Amino acid sequence: MAGGKVRKEKAKAAATPYQGGISFHKSKGQHILKNPLLVDSIVQKSGIKPTDVILEIGPGTGNLTKKLLEAGKKVIAVEIDARMVLELQRRFQGTPLSNRLQIIQGDVLKTELPYFDICVANIPYQISSPLTFKLLHHKPAFRCAIIMFQKEFAMRLIAQPGDKLYCRLTVNTQRLAQVSHLLKVGRNNFRPPPKVDSSVVRIEPRKQFEVNEKEWDGFLRICFNRKNKTLGSIFRQKKVLSLLEKNYKTLRALNLNPDQQGAMEETNDVMQFEDMEMDDDEADDEMEVEEGGETSEFKEKVLKVLKDNDFENERSSKLKLREFVTLLAEFCKAGIHFS
Repeated sequence: MAGGKVRKEKAKAAATPYQGGISFHKSKGQHILKNPLLVDSIVQKSGIKPTDVILEIGPGTGNLTKKLLEAGKKVIAVEIDARMVLELQRRFQGTPLSNRLQIIQGDVLKTELPYFDICVANIPYQISSPLTFKLLHHKPAFRCAIIMFQKEFAMRLIAQPGDKLYCRLTVNTQRLAQVSHLLKVGRNNFRPPPKVDSSVVRIEPRKQFEVNEKEWDGFLRICFNRKNKTLGSIFRQKKVLSLLEKNYKTLRALNLNPDQQGAMEETNDVMQFEDMEMDDDEADDEMEVEEGGETSEFKEKVLKVLKDNDFENERSSKLKLREFVTLLAEFCKAGIHFS
């Protein structure tokens, strides 16, 4: 009966019951905080005011929810699992806290979020990136978000130029917010325990560097193509030059600026840089470099921007946020666009 044992072991790994009878599914990122001291610490470091409306994402069985209700004015809890919603309702029904709890059942990535002052969340790690940017683009801006992430993801958010984990995610996040590390959280603080450790970070939206979003995205995708190569090497690649030149010629022929490209993007005549295959961490791969031919004049135009602004020998892995903003502005001034 070995086969039967294997099946039982797999079932046990997929769903771990807790004392209330609800099974937690690791595949759905359900890891419930069980350490009350850690819950208290998260609430304390959140800096919640008695007048705050708090957004909690993935409340689970309500261990953190209870403390948030005690600290703030109101908690809006977004939960996708109907079983957890019922557990929350049962837990707070008939208590003085119940009239200050609003539960929204649904996928947070597809839910239109209401107004809130502060977000506190222990989220499924697989939605870390899309949720972070959904929050950062939320209007009106909130005061701060205190979020539990997988440790490596958190370290990418707070990385500085020159750090091994400094990447496109880092720059995109830090353009929109100030990010700081609050707590390291071992995997044994959860039920069931995840495979990796976690970290709690504080994200505070800030005044943004003004850029065209599509330009910025295409530009960073190229810069972090090989983040440890010089920008001179990256912008000599045949594929990069080909994409930029085709975009350059199309925009010139139509006399468009990037803010007028909406209709063009729908027809796909303007090159889409998200089609490029990017790998932030591969630093030593050989790159096919443009050495001459029809694109040599355009190549010189591109390289002139890098040389005139002292970026040719710089590496994306060591550039500061403001330097990326400056370089993009110089490219656009020269008529070289990335969207």
